[in-house]
Amino acid sequence: MTPGRAREYDETDVRVRPGRRGSRPRSKRRPEHADAAEAMVIGVDRGRWTCAPDGDADRPPVTAMRARELGRTPIVVGDRVGLSGDVSGTVDTLARIVRVEDRDTVLRRTADDTDPYERIVVANAAQLVIVTALADPEPRTGFVDRCLVAAFAGGLTPVLCLTKSDLADPGPFASTYAELEFPVVVTRRDEPPDELAALLDGQVSALVGHSGVGKSTLVNALVPDAERAVGVVSGVGKGRHTTTAAVALPLPGGRGWVVDTPGVRSFGLAHVTSNEVIAAFDDMAAAVEDCPRGCGHLGPPADPECALDALVAAGALRPARLEALRRVLVALR
Repeated sequence: MTPGRAREYDETDVRVRPGRRGSRPRSKRRPEHADAAEAMVIGVDRGRWTCAPDGDADRPPVTAMRARELGRTPIVVGDRVGLSGDVSGTVDTLARIVRVEDRDTVLRRTADDTDPYERIVVANAAQLVIVTALADPEPRTGFVDRCLVAAFAGGLTPVLCLTKSDLADPGPFASTYAELEFPVVVTRRDEPPDELAALLDGQVSALVGHSGVGKSTLVNALVPDAERAVGVVSGVGKGRHTTTAAVALPLPGGRGWVVDTPGVRSFGLAHVTSNEVIAAFDDMAAAVEDCPRGCGHLGPPADPECALDALVAAGALRPARLEALRRVLVALR
């Protein structure tokens, strides 16, 4: 370089300092995994998911882990997912969950009515079967009402299953919910649950119930090899099956799934609003748009301007139907 002249630079003067992670620019683009195999999650245990390819119970279940790009995306029993990697179901193989599809329905709960953190129990179930004994133990409307709220808010069709009808008359308790017009089935301890089995045929249905009401007896009657099926799912966690986790069990012939939820004893409803419940009823959903802000739809004196009372006055809604719904809505208060 000539003294007194400014130096001229070109591309040969560029120096790139090598970094520990390389100099290739990072991208936010993620692979689309268009060829990912479709599957349904049927069990969860300590960071591993058991999946049924194509929702087919006759194919070997696949053990999978969550792909890094999904981050902390929650994955629960009933979720429809995309799998990449080894999906043969061979022992000691591991696939990756690379995609979680949008959910049609969600059964949610909180620890209590003041807990802001909601827990997704089951995804994509069409029905919530609320199992209640008619005697030993005595039936409780409070638990049933809370389950109904969770079902209506999550988009599930509730089914009330009254067990032990050989000990008590199902009529009085069933009549409490007759105006809400959802299915009610009655079972006996000395007869197979054929009516319930017909209702579950071809559906994904979640079962909930208190201890002692006969839910385990129903599951074993509906799924004769339930013990073996649970063992396959719990094998993901090296043989330990947690009773607080939901497990999907295939109905005979591959026609539908029963999701046993032994850990759900009650429902905290902190995440639910009364409008979400009303939305499940076609004959009332539009009317509540005329309610004042913050209306809980309980009627006078709590909600004196509720539009549902105007429906009754106009003859467009049966008073007994509104009364039955409001009894359920009390669970939110």
